[in-house]
Amino acid sequence: MELRDFWQENRRFALAFFGGVDSTYLLYAALQAGADFTAYYVKSEFQPQWEFAEAQELAQELAQKLSQQSPQSQQPGRLKILSLHALAEPAVAANGPQRCYHCKKRMFALIAEAAAQDGYSLIIDGTNASDDAAKRPGMRALTELEVRSPLRECGLTKDAVRRLSRAAGLRTWDKPAYACLATRVRTGEELTAAKLAATEKAEEYLFSLGLRDFRVRHAGGAARLQVRGEQLTLVLAKREKIVAELKKYYETVTLDLEVRK
Repeated sequence: MELRDFWQENRRFALAFFGGVDSTYLLYAALQAGADFTAYYVKSEFQPQWEFAEAQELAQELAQKLSQQSPQSQQPGRLKILSLHALAEPAVAANGPQRCYHCKKRMFALIAEAAAQDGYSLIIDGTNASDDAAKRPGMRALTELEVRSPLRECGLTKDAVRRLSRAAGLRTWDKPAYACLATRVRTGEELTAAKLAATEKAEEYLFSLGLRDFRVRHAGGAARLQVRGEQLTLVLAKREKIVAELKKYYETVTLDLEVRK
């Protein structure tokens, strides 16, 4: 099946949108197809403010782009923001091996509830054909809630989505993967609002220095920086400033020499 076949068979749905490469392309493709849908973004403690703001900008940009291409189109492609207190779920705050499953279950249950109120029975998301269910516990929640993944169903891999996004002129085509803030805290260590806030502030500072595609891991009271090999020079050049800034939030600051790939 190709994506155009999916749109022909499914004209009305709720779309889970998070502003990444996959869900942005899915939103673009749905708008291009003239589908009747609403996009839903779930904002919790696990998404940094910059990512939330960027997602809203992307949704607005795509809607405007379609409007310019098809002035007569009546499809708004609107975005609704849903709020979730993820840490209120004990299984999520405990940060066990199945944390992602419990979090995803709550997120998509919230989307399902809002979608039902808006008259949608079908929910779709941006899971692609490269996503490995064995490594992503959250995908089990999608199956249980009967969420469909058009990119995956149509055999579109991550590389294919990036290629299509670039051809469509989407600025997310080369956007690095950005897992939620909860992934920065080692499994088994309790998640708290303070730890998530520290991670957000630390990564926001590193972004301001020009770093891209990195992580600030939280292990006890320590920050462990993981960067790409080509950015080690920048980190070392800014070492004193980085240490001074991050020690506002962590007891110690370390650099992982096993660089990100």
